[in-house]
Amino acid sequence: MFDVQFLIEVMIGGLPSGVMYSLVAIGFVLIYKTSGVLNFAQGAMLLFAALTFVSLVERGVSFPLATLAVMVALGIAIERTVLRPLVNQAPITLFMATLGLSYIIEGAAQLLWGTQVHGLDIGVSDLPFEVGGVLISQFDLFAAAVAGGLVAVFALFFRYTRTGSRSVPSPTIPLPRSRSVCGCHGSGPRPGR
Repeated sequence: MFDVQFLIEVMIGGLPSGVMYSLVAIGFVLIYKTSGVLNFAQGAMLLFAALTFVSLVERGVSFPLATLAVMVALGIAIERTVLRPLVNQAPITLFMATLGLSYIIEGAAQLLWGTQVHGLDIGVSDLPFEVGGVLISQFDLFAAAVAGGLVAVFALFFRYTRTGSRSVPSPTIPLPRSRSVCGCHGSGPRPGR
């Protein structure tokens, strides 16, 4: 027999996942619009950042600044050693390079931080509460609210700030091939130099 209550519970449980996927989509769009590269290493970079964050917390290190410092260093290293030499290459070359880079980053993260499951208490209960017979996860609601807030902040930033409106080119203006692949406007190598 068809259980309507279960269907509603699954739909409500799926909405926070959809909000999380919207952040992934925003990441792909931002990277592609600013650099012209469909970067498949962004998920691996997120994995590396999350494992770094949790592992540093477990070791008692001041986590926010330490994780930020590690990720900035990793991003600069990747841009200088992998992506910058590939400026003006065929899109398939950049696609394959970022795909390969994702495997390298994932392997390095597991080698450095281990493959065991890590726990992180962020102070939000994972206990569900009941509304009309439907169980709703407090953690999912919190995560969806944070993700929705980030989407709103990004939308406002790119719509109403000078920096935001300049960093994402218009879809009617073609992306110049000489732009640095990391999106660092004007800092990459140029043809003929």
